[in-house]
Amino acid sequence: MAAAVEFGPVSRGARALFYMLTPNESSFEKVEEVPQYVQQATPFFAGLMVLELVVGIMKTGSPVVTISDGITSLSAGMISRLPLLLMRGCELTAYVYVWDHFRMVELPWNSAWTWWLSLIGVDFCYYWVHRFAHEVAILWAAHQVHHSSEYYNLTTALRQSLTQQFASWVFYLPMALAVPPSIFAVHIQLNLLYQFWIHTELIRDLGPLEWVFNTPKHHRVHHGRNLYCIDKNYGGMLIIWDRLFGTFASETDKVIYGLVFPIKTFEILNVQLHYYKYLWKKSNFYKKINNKLATFLNGPSWKPGKPRLGDHLGNPKVTGKEVPHDPSWSLPLQVYVVIHFLLVLWTYHELFENKMMLSQLTVLGMTSYVLLTLTSLGFIIDQRPTAAFLEMLRCVVMVMMQRYDCMTMPLPSLAVPTKAFVSLSLLFWALQSVSQLLSIKRKTD
Repeated sequence: MAAAVEFGPVSRGARALFYMLTPNESSFEKVEEVPQYVQQATPFFAGLMVLELVVGIMKTGSPVVTISDGITSLSAGMISRLPLLLMRGCELTAYVYVWDHFRMVELPWNSAWTWWLSLIGVDFCYYWVHRFAHEVAILWAAHQVHHSSEYYNLTTALRQSLTQQFASWVFYLPMALAVPPSIFAVHIQLNLLYQFWIHTELIRDLGPLEWVFNTPKHHRVHHGRNLYCIDKNYGGMLIIWDRLFGTFASETDKVIYGLVFPIKTFEILNVQLHYYKYLWKKSNFYKKINNKLATFLNGPSWKPGKPRLGDHLGNPKVTGKEVPHDPSWSLPLQVYVVIHFLLVLWTYHELFENKMMLSQLTVLGMTSYVLLTLTSLGFIIDQRPTAAFLEMLRCVVMVMMQRYDCMTMPLPSLAVPTKAFVSLSLLFWALQSVSQLLSIKRKTD
Protein backbone atom coordinates (compact mmCIF):
# COMPACT_ATOMS: atom_id res chain seq x y z
CA MET A 1 0.00 0.00 0.00
CA ALA A 2 2.87 2.36 0.79
CA ALA A 3 3.91 2.30 -2.86
CA ALA A 4 0.49 3.38 -4.11
CA VAL A 5 1.39 7.06 -3.93
CA GLU A 6 4.63 8.36 -5.38
CA PHE A 7 6.29 11.33 -3.70
CA GLY A 8 9.93 12.31 -3.67
CA PRO A 9 11.98 11.50 -0.55
CA VAL A 10 12.57 15.19 0.19
CA SER A 11 8.84 15.90 0.06
CA ARG A 12 8.07 12.93 2.31
CA GLY A 13 10.75 13.92 4.79
CA ALA A 14 9.51 17.50 5.02
CA ARG A 15 5.87 16.48 5.36
CA ALA A 16 6.70 13.87 8.00
CA LEU A 17 7.81 16.69 10.31
CA PHE A 18 4.26 18.06 10.26
CA TYR A 19 2.42 14.70 10.29
CA MET A 20 1.28 15.34 6.73
CA LEU A 21 1.91 11.89 5.27
CA THR A 22 -1.09 10.07 3.83
CA PRO A 23 -2.22 6.58 4.91
CA ASN A 24 -1.40 5.29 1.41
CA GLU A 25 2.27 6.26 1.60
CA SER A 26 2.87 5.39 5.26
CA SER A 27 1.10 2.05 5.82
CA PHE A 28 3.28 -1.06 5.86
CA GLU A 29 2.63 -4.74 6.39
CA LYS A 30 5.82 -5.52 8.33
CA VAL A 31 7.77 -3.57 10.95
CA GLU A 32 10.96 -4.09 8.96
CA GLU A 33 9.46 -2.10 6.07
CA VAL A 34 8.77 1.01 8.16
CA PRO A 35 11.24 3.81 7.33
CA GLN A 36 13.43 5.32 10.03
CA TYR A 37 11.54 8.60 9.86
CA VAL A 38 13.31 10.15 12.85
CA GLN A 39 16.77 9.31 11.56
CA GLN A 40 15.88 10.52 8.06
CA ALA A 41 14.68 13.83 9.52
CA THR A 42 18.18 14.88 10.66
CA PRO A 43 18.87 17.14 7.64
CA PHE A 44 15.48 18.80 8.11
CA PHE A 45 16.22 19.36 11.81
CA ALA A 46 19.50 21.04 10.88
CA GLY A 47 17.92 23.14 8.13
CA LEU A 48 15.08 24.40 10.33
CA MET A 49 17.45 25.22 13.19
CA VAL A 50 19.61 27.30 10.86
CA LEU A 51 16.49 28.98 9.46
CA GLU A 52 15.25 29.77 12.98
CA LEU A 53 18.65 31.24 13.83
CA VAL A 54 18.67 33.50 10.76
CA VAL A 55 15.06 34.62 11.14
CA GLY A 56 15.56 35.16 14.85
CA ILE A 57 18.52 37.45 14.25
CA MET A 58 16.58 39.35 11.60
CA LYS A 59 13.55 39.81 13.87
CA THR A 60 15.21 40.45 17.23
CA GLY A 61 18.79 41.39 16.41
CA SER A 62 20.16 38.58 18.58
CA PRO A 63 20.49 34.80 18.21
CA VAL A 64 17.68 32.64 19.60
CA VAL A 65 20.19 30.12 20.98
CA THR A 66 23.53 30.34 22.77
CA ILE A 67 26.44 28.03 22.01
CA SER A 68 26.49 26.63 25.54
CA ASP A 69 22.77 25.88 25.72
CA GLY A 70 22.47 24.72 22.11
CA ILE A 71 25.33 22.24 22.39
CA THR A 72 23.90 20.93 25.67
CA SER A 73 20.50 20.35 24.04
CA LEU A 74 22.03 18.61 21.01
CA SER A 75 24.23 16.52 23.31
CA ALA A 76 21.17 15.37 25.25
CA GLY A 77 19.51 14.36 22.00
CA MET A 78 22.57 12.37 20.99
CA ILE A 79 22.79 10.58 24.33
CA SER A 80 19.08 9.73 24.31
CA ARG A 81 19.55 7.66 21.14
CA LEU A 82 22.69 5.77 22.15
CA PRO A 83 20.76 2.77 23.58
CA LEU A 84 19.40 2.16 20.06
CA LEU A 85 22.91 1.10 19.08
CA LEU A 86 22.65 -1.93 21.33
CA MET A 87 18.94 -2.81 21.19
CA ARG A 88 15.67 -2.01 19.49
CA GLY A 89 13.56 0.71 21.11
CA CYS A 90 11.74 -0.42 24.28
CA GLU A 91 8.39 0.86 23.03
CA LEU A 92 8.46 -1.20 19.84
CA THR A 93 10.01 -4.30 21.44
CA ALA A 94 7.35 -4.49 24.18
CA TYR A 95 4.61 -3.66 21.69
CA VAL A 96 5.57 -6.49 19.32
CA TYR A 97 5.68 -8.95 22.23
CA VAL A 98 2.16 -8.07 23.38
CA TRP A 99 0.88 -8.15 19.79
CA ASP A 100 2.40 -11.60 19.17
CA HIS A 101 1.06 -13.15 22.38
CA PHE A 102 -2.04 -11.28 23.53
CA ARG A 103 -3.73 -9.44 20.65
CA MET A 104 -7.52 -9.66 20.75
CA VAL A 105 -8.33 -8.17 17.32
CA GLU A 106 -6.18 -7.81 14.21
CA LEU A 107 -7.06 -4.57 12.48
CA PRO A 108 -6.08 -4.54 8.79
CA TRP A 109 -2.71 -2.90 8.25
CA ASN A 110 -3.73 -1.49 4.86
CA SER A 111 -6.90 0.26 6.03
CA ALA A 112 -7.08 4.05 6.27
CA TRP A 113 -9.36 3.58 9.29
CA THR A 114 -6.59 1.70 11.10
CA TRP A 115 -4.13 4.47 10.23
CA TRP A 116 -6.35 7.25 11.58
CA LEU A 117 -7.30 5.24 14.67
CA SER A 118 -3.59 4.74 15.37
CA LEU A 119 -2.89 8.46 14.98
CA ILE A 120 -5.48 9.27 17.65
CA GLY A 121 -4.49 6.32 19.84
CA VAL A 122 -0.78 7.14 19.90
CA ASP A 123 -1.48 10.78 20.69
CA PHE A 124 -3.93 9.83 23.46
CA CYS A 125 -1.37 7.45 24.99
CA TYR A 126 1.34 10.10 24.67
CA TYR A 127 -0.82 12.54 26.65
CA TRP A 128 -0.82 10.09 29.58
CA VAL A 129 2.88 9.25 29.18
CA HIS A 130 3.59 12.97 29.37
CA ARG A 131 1.20 13.66 32.24
CA PHE A 132 2.54 10.82 34.39
CA ALA A 133 6.08 12.03 33.63
CA HIS A 134 5.15 15.27 35.40
CA GLU A 135 3.07 13.77 38.20
CA VAL A 136 5.28 10.85 39.31
CA ALA A 137 8.65 11.92 40.71
CA ILE A 138 10.70 8.97 39.47
CA LEU A 139 9.36 9.55 35.95
CA TRP A 140 9.95 13.28 36.29
CA ALA A 141 13.59 12.48 37.08
CA ALA A 142 13.88 11.37 33.46
CA HIS A 143 11.60 13.93 31.83
CA GLN A 144 13.07 16.97 33.61
CA VAL A 145 15.94 16.83 31.10
CA HIS A 146 13.62 18.15 28.40
CA HIS A 147 12.62 21.08 30.63
CA SER A 148 16.09 21.97 31.86
CA SER A 149 16.85 24.59 29.22
CA GLU A 150 16.09 28.20 30.12
CA TYR A 151 15.71 28.94 26.41
CA TYR A 152 12.98 27.90 24.00
CA ASN A 153 14.06 27.12 20.46
CA LEU A 154 14.29 24.20 18.08
CA THR A 155 17.40 22.81 19.77
CA THR A 156 15.30 22.47 22.94
CA ALA A 157 13.14 19.93 21.12
CA LEU A 158 16.17 17.64 20.86
CA ARG A 159 17.00 17.89 24.58
CA GLN A 160 15.71 14.42 25.38
CA SER A 161 16.16 12.01 28.25
CA LEU A 162 18.36 8.92 28.19
CA THR A 163 16.13 7.06 30.67
CA GLN A 164 12.54 8.04 29.88
CA GLN A 165 12.25 5.48 27.10
CA PHE A 166 12.67 2.67 29.65
CA ALA A 167 9.27 3.51 31.23
CA SER A 168 7.15 5.17 28.55
CA TRP A 169 6.56 1.92 26.61
CA VAL A 170 4.03 0.71 29.20
CA PHE A 171 1.45 3.33 28.22
CA TYR A 172 1.24 2.19 24.59
CA LEU A 173 0.65 -1.52 25.27
CA PRO A 174 -3.19 -1.38 25.15
CA MET A 175 -2.94 -0.46 21.48
CA ALA A 176 -1.03 -3.70 20.84
CA LEU A 177 -4.24 -5.63 21.50
CA ALA A 178 -5.56 -4.52 18.11
CA VAL A 179 -3.26 -2.24 16.08
CA PRO A 180 -0.51 -3.93 14.00
CA PRO A 181 3.06 -3.11 15.11
CA SER A 182 3.97 -1.75 11.67
CA ILE A 183 1.28 0.94 11.92
CA PHE A 184 2.25 1.75 15.50
CA ALA A 185 5.90 2.05 14.42
CA VAL A 186 4.89 4.71 11.90
CA HIS A 187 2.83 6.81 14.29
CA ILE A 188 5.17 6.67 17.28
CA GLN A 189 7.78 8.29 15.03
CA LEU A 190 5.49 10.83 13.34
CA ASN A 191 4.06 11.91 16.69
CA LEU A 192 7.58 12.58 17.95
CA LEU A 193 8.57 14.42 14.76
CA TYR A 194 5.53 16.71 14.95
CA GLN A 195 6.68 17.93 18.35
CA PHE A 196 9.95 19.28 16.91
CA TRP A 197 8.67 22.38 15.12
CA ILE A 198 6.47 23.57 18.01
CA HIS A 199 9.59 24.44 20.04
CA THR A 200 9.98 28.00 18.81
CA GLU A 201 9.13 31.53 19.87
CA LEU A 202 9.06 32.85 16.30
CA ILE A 203 5.57 31.47 15.54
CA ARG A 204 3.19 33.41 17.73
CA ASP A 205 -0.39 32.35 16.86
CA LEU A 206 -1.99 30.00 14.34
CA GLY A 207 -5.60 31.16 14.67
CA PRO A 208 -8.33 28.47 14.57
CA LEU A 209 -5.74 25.68 14.49
CA GLU A 210 -5.01 26.51 18.15
CA TRP A 211 -8.33 24.91 19.14
CA VAL A 212 -7.39 21.43 17.96
CA PHE A 213 -3.63 21.14 17.49
CA ASN A 214 -0.69 21.53 19.81
CA THR A 215 1.16 24.61 18.59
CA PRO A 216 4.20 26.67 19.60
CA LYS A 217 1.88 28.96 21.56
CA HIS A 218 0.49 26.09 23.62
CA HIS A 219 3.81 24.32 24.08
CA ARG A 220 5.56 27.48 25.26
CA VAL A 221 3.22 27.38 28.23
CA HIS A 222 4.17 23.78 28.92
CA HIS A 223 7.84 24.74 29.16
CA GLY A 224 7.24 27.67 31.49
CA ARG A 225 8.03 27.80 35.18
CA ASN A 226 5.45 30.51 35.82
CA LEU A 227 2.82 29.31 38.27
CA TYR A 228 0.10 29.28 35.60
CA CYS A 229 2.28 27.17 33.29
CA ILE A 230 3.27 24.33 35.60
CA ASP A 231 1.81 20.93 34.65
CA LYS A 232 -0.22 22.24 31.72
CA ASN A 233 -0.60 21.42 28.00
CA TYR A 234 0.64 17.83 27.84
CA GLY A 235 -0.62 17.08 24.34
CA GLY A 236 1.66 15.79 21.61
CA MET A 237 -0.02 16.58 18.31
CA LEU A 238 -3.50 17.38 19.60
CA ILE A 239 -4.42 19.84 22.36
CA ILE A 240 -7.95 18.43 22.71
CA TRP A 241 -6.87 16.02 25.47
CA ASP A 242 -5.81 18.92 27.68
CA ARG A 243 -9.10 20.67 27.02
CA LEU A 244 -11.01 17.47 27.89
CA PHE A 245 -9.06 16.57 31.04
CA GLY A 246 -8.64 20.05 32.54
CA THR A 247 -4.92 20.53 31.99
CA PHE A 248 -5.11 23.31 29.39
CA ALA A 249 -3.76 26.83 29.94
CA SER A 250 -3.56 29.72 27.50
CA GLU A 251 -0.41 31.81 27.09
CA THR A 252 -0.89 35.05 29.03
CA ASP A 253 2.04 36.46 31.02
CA LYS A 254 5.54 36.30 29.56
CA VAL A 255 6.72 32.71 29.82
CA ILE A 256 9.92 32.12 31.79
CA TYR A 257 11.41 28.83 30.69
CA GLY A 258 13.21 26.06 32.52
CA LEU A 259 12.98 24.13 35.75
CA VAL A 260 11.47 25.70 38.86
CA PHE A 261 14.92 25.42 40.40
CA PRO A 262 17.36 25.93 37.48
CA ILE A 263 20.32 23.56 37.55
CA LYS A 264 22.84 26.09 36.12
CA THR A 265 25.10 23.53 34.47
CA PHE A 266 25.89 22.39 30.94
CA GLU A 267 27.59 19.12 31.90
CA ILE A 268 25.47 16.56 30.12
CA LEU A 269 25.55 13.64 32.57
CA ASN A 270 24.61 16.00 35.39
CA VAL A 271 21.75 17.36 33.26
CA GLN A 272 20.56 13.80 32.64
CA LEU A 273 20.95 12.27 36.09
CA HIS A 274 21.00 14.96 38.79
CA TYR A 275 17.34 14.54 39.79
CA TYR A 276 17.78 10.83 40.58
CA LYS A 277 20.47 11.82 43.07
CA TYR A 278 18.15 14.45 44.54
CA LEU A 279 15.30 11.94 44.97
CA TRP A 280 17.61 9.47 46.69
CA LYS A 281 18.76 12.11 49.17
CA LYS A 282 15.19 13.27 49.70
CA SER A 283 13.96 9.74 50.43
CA ASN A 284 16.81 9.11 52.89
CA PHE A 285 15.70 12.17 54.85
CA TYR A 286 12.48 10.37 55.87
CA LYS A 287 12.34 7.56 58.42
CA LYS A 288 9.00 5.95 57.51
CA ILE A 289 9.02 3.52 54.62
CA ASN A 290 5.75 4.89 53.21
CA ASN A 291 7.28 8.38 53.01
CA LYS A 292 10.37 6.98 51.32
CA LEU A 293 8.23 5.26 48.68
CA ALA A 294 5.98 8.30 48.29
CA THR A 295 9.04 10.39 47.45
CA PHE A 296 9.41 8.40 44.23
CA LEU A 297 5.74 7.75 43.42
CA ASN A 298 4.05 11.05 44.29
CA GLY A 299 4.51 14.40 42.58
CA PRO A 300 7.93 16.07 42.46
CA SER A 301 6.92 18.74 45.01
CA TRP A 302 5.25 16.30 47.43
CA LYS A 303 6.18 16.33 51.12
CA PRO A 304 4.55 14.56 54.10
CA GLY A 305 1.24 16.25 54.89
CA LYS A 306 0.87 17.63 51.36
CA PRO A 307 -1.51 16.39 48.61
CA ARG A 308 -0.21 13.65 46.28
CA LEU A 309 0.99 16.19 43.74
CA GLY A 310 2.30 18.54 46.41
CA ASP A 311 1.96 22.28 46.00
CA HIS A 312 4.01 25.15 44.64
CA LEU A 313 4.14 27.37 47.73
CA GLY A 314 7.90 26.96 48.00
CA ASN A 315 8.62 27.81 44.36
CA PRO A 316 10.80 30.85 43.69
CA LYS A 317 8.60 33.76 42.63
CA VAL A 318 8.70 34.43 38.89
CA THR A 319 8.96 38.16 38.16
CA GLY A 320 9.34 38.06 34.39
CA LYS A 321 12.80 39.62 34.63
CA GLU A 322 14.74 36.38 35.09
CA VAL A 323 17.89 36.02 32.99
CA PRO A 324 18.97 32.55 31.76
CA HIS A 325 22.22 31.13 33.09
CA ASP A 326 24.82 32.12 30.48
CA PRO A 327 28.36 32.28 31.89
CA SER A 328 30.88 34.26 29.89
CA TRP A 329 33.74 32.39 28.22
CA SER A 330 36.29 33.39 25.64
CA LEU A 331 35.57 33.35 21.91
CA PRO A 332 38.55 31.05 21.11
CA LEU A 333 37.22 28.53 23.62
CA GLN A 334 33.75 28.74 22.07
CA VAL A 335 35.24 28.07 18.62
CA TYR A 336 37.22 25.16 20.06
CA VAL A 337 34.12 23.57 21.62
CA VAL A 338 32.07 24.00 18.44
CA ILE A 339 34.77 22.36 16.27
CA HIS A 340 35.16 19.40 18.60
CA PHE A 341 31.40 19.05 18.90
CA LEU A 342 31.09 18.90 15.11
CA LEU A 343 33.82 16.24 15.03
CA VAL A 344 32.04 14.04 17.56
CA LEU A 345 28.73 14.66 15.80
CA TRP A 346 30.21 13.23 12.60
CA THR A 347 31.58 10.23 14.52
CA TYR A 348 28.12 9.75 16.06
CA HIS A 349 26.51 9.90 12.61
CA GLU A 350 28.96 7.36 11.19
CA LEU A 351 28.39 5.09 14.18
CA PHE A 352 24.65 4.91 13.49
CA GLU A 353 25.16 4.57 9.76
CA ASN A 354 27.57 1.63 10.11
CA LYS A 355 26.37 -0.04 13.32
CA MET A 356 25.33 -3.24 11.52
CA MET A 357 28.87 -3.72 10.18
CA LEU A 358 30.65 -3.07 13.49
CA SER A 359 31.33 -5.51 16.31
CA GLN A 360 29.56 -5.02 19.63
CA LEU A 361 32.92 -4.22 21.21
CA THR A 362 33.61 -1.50 18.64
CA VAL A 363 30.13 -0.04 19.10
CA LEU A 364 30.62 -0.03 22.87
CA GLY A 365 34.00 1.66 22.52
CA MET A 366 32.71 4.33 20.15
CA THR A 367 29.70 4.94 22.40
CA SER A 368 32.06 5.46 25.34
CA TYR A 369 34.08 7.92 23.28
CA VAL A 370 30.94 9.92 22.42
CA LEU A 371 29.95 10.05 26.10
CA LEU A 372 33.46 11.07 27.12
CA THR A 373 33.53 13.86 24.55
CA LEU A 374 30.14 15.31 25.42
CA THR A 375 30.99 15.18 29.12
CA SER A 376 34.36 16.85 28.62
CA LEU A 377 32.90 19.63 26.48
CA GLY A 378 30.34 20.24 29.22
CA PHE A 379 33.18 20.54 31.75
CA ILE A 380 34.82 23.17 29.52
CA ILE A 381 31.59 25.17 29.16
CA ASP A 382 31.04 25.00 32.92
CA GLN A 383 34.69 26.03 33.39
CA ARG A 384 35.29 23.31 35.95
CA PRO A 385 38.77 23.05 37.51
CA THR A 386 39.17 19.47 36.27
CA ALA A 387 38.22 20.34 32.67
CA ALA A 388 41.86 20.54 31.52
CA PHE A 389 42.72 17.06 32.81
CA LEU A 390 39.61 15.44 31.36
CA GLU A 391 40.03 17.14 27.98
CA MET A 392 43.71 16.14 27.85
CA LEU A 393 42.64 12.51 28.42
CA ARG A 394 39.99 12.80 25.72
CA CYS A 395 42.48 14.24 23.23
CA VAL A 396 44.79 11.29 23.93
CA VAL A 397 41.89 8.99 23.05
CA MET A 398 41.26 10.96 19.87
CA VAL A 399 44.90 10.69 18.81
CA MET A 400 44.79 6.93 19.33
CA MET A 401 41.54 6.63 17.37
CA GLN A 402 43.07 8.58 14.50
CA ARG A 403 46.19 6.46 14.68
CA TYR A 404 44.17 3.26 14.19
CA ASP A 405 41.72 4.74 11.64
CA CYS A 406 38.72 4.61 13.99
CA MET A 407 37.71 8.13 12.95
CA THR A 408 36.73 9.25 9.48
CA MET A 409 36.13 12.69 8.02
CA PRO A 410 33.30 13.78 5.69
CA LEU A 411 35.98 14.90 3.20
CA PRO A 412 39.39 13.22 2.75
CA SER A 413 41.01 16.65 2.48
CA LEU A 414 40.05 17.33 6.12
CA ALA A 415 41.97 14.35 7.50
CA VAL A 416 45.40 15.98 7.83
CA PRO A 417 44.15 19.35 9.18
CA THR A 418 41.99 17.48 11.71
CA LYS A 419 44.93 15.40 12.92
CA ALA A 420 46.99 18.56 13.32
CA PHE A 421 44.17 20.29 15.19
CA VAL A 422 43.72 17.35 17.57
CA SER A 423 47.48 17.18 18.23
CA LEU A 424 47.56 20.91 19.01
CA SER A 425 44.52 20.45 21.26
CA LEU A 426 46.35 17.73 23.19
CA LEU A 427 49.43 19.92 23.57
CA PHE A 428 47.36 22.87 24.79
CA TRP A 429 45.48 20.91 27.44
CA ALA A 430 48.64 19.11 28.54
CA LEU A 431 50.27 22.50 29.17
CA GLN A 432 47.12 23.67 30.98
CA SER A 433 47.19 20.56 33.17
CA VAL A 434 50.89 21.02 34.02
CA SER A 435 50.23 24.68 34.84
CA GLN A 436 47.39 23.71 37.18
CA LEU A 437 49.53 21.07 38.91
CA LEU A 438 52.34 23.57 39.44
CA SER A 439 49.84 26.08 40.80
CA ILE A 440 48.46 23.51 43.24
CA LYS A 441 51.99 22.54 44.31
CA ARG A 442 52.92 26.19 44.98
CA LYS A 443 49.80 26.62 47.12
CA THR A 444 50.56 23.51 49.18
CA ASP A 445 54.16 24.63 49.67
